Amino acid sequence: MNKQKIEHLVNVLVKSFFQGLLIIGPFALTVWIIWYVVSSIDNILPSLSQQFYPGITFLIVICSITIIGFIGSKFIIGRVIVDSFDYLLEHTPGIKFIYTSLKDVMTSFVGDKKKFNQPVLIKTSDNPDVWRIGFLTQSDLSSVGFPSYVSVYLPHSYAVSGWVVFVQASNIVVLENVSAAQAMKFAVSGGVAGFHSDDNVFKAPE
Repeated sequence: MNKQKIEHLVNVLVKSFFQGLLIIGPFALTVWIIWYVVSSIDNILPSLSQQFYPGITFLIVICSITIIGFIGSKFIIGRVIVDSFDYLLEHTPGIKFIYTSLKDVMTSFVGDKKKFNQPVLIKTSDNPDVWRIGFLTQSDLSSVGFPSYVSVYLPHSYAVSGWVVFVQASNIVVLENVSAAQAMKFAVSGGVAGFHSDDNVFKAPE
């Protein structure tokens, strides 16, 4: 076997290895994350999982959260209990800062009052035109002295972080044909994921 054939074989093996990583990597990481979450919750009551079967604590926690959510939203007595605990925690010194901060973050992503549901483009430069993807979080900032401004959250790519900026409302464009999930996926992936679904291709503003 000559040198050229050896180099060709090595290139094929290297390319095949990285192709294998592309195939197995996302699947393996997804399985690992799910297993890590389930195992972490199971470790809350390790004896229960050992006595019955792995995952039982996880199922109990998920069912309990679902039942609490159902009772708290569908029944008046449940709503009263939830609101009472909410009021107590929001007015307890020391605890209220932690509780309200966590509550605001969680309600920004889930629930009826989620904030990251309106994707927009924000102009950051005029010459040349440069636009960044973000999410409209407040449409009226007149209470803090910025009557013609809005607040926009700009997520970072490949990171659980971002910026919150005040910008004039005239410098943003609402993305009507892009869902919040598509916009977040686009931003977090650095644009690699693309902005289009099977039947919708994103077009930049003119």
